[in-house]
Amino acid sequence: MATNSSVTEKNKPKVGRKDLINLLNEDLAREYQAIIAYVVYSQVINGAQYMNIADELEVHAAEELSHAIILANQIDYLGGMPTVTPKPVKTSDKAEDMLRFDLDNENETIRNYRQRVQQCEEIGEYALAEHLRKILMQEQDHQIALATALGVDIPDVTHTDQRA
Repeated sequence: MATNSSVTEKNKPKVGRKDLINLLNEDLAREYQAIIAYVVYSQVINGAQYMNIADELEVHAAEELSHAIILANQIDYLGGMPTVTPKPVKTSDKAEDMLRFDLDNENETIRNYRQRVQQCEEIGEYALAEHLRKILMQEQDHQIALATALGVDIPDVTHTDQRA
């Protein structure tokens, strides 16, 4: 006999607009983090084996800025105030470490945006979900580029409890 003590995914409570604003502000802080990291890393990564990815990181920085603008717009649309504080940026004097930091951040970002799309749809914010899907596609492209540059398999981040 099943007990009602555990909340199943089906019965999981929906997020409200205020919850969604807070979650999107966390996402926005992560986008700011990515902008800073990509700008810095693209300029300080050196070595022949990293020149292609350094150029790619500059492109990623511009895409992350676009994501931040979209998120800020959507937070405002929902009645919230966009955050102005980035998440902390890790640095290293080793190119491989910086690329791993980026890959870890992209993995977390992808997990969060997948959740956010579902949360938006649960409360009927379908247009916002579409904006997030477009961002998610670029984030996955970033993940692929970083994994390729590091010579590792593309991480499977389909489950929130997995670390790539």
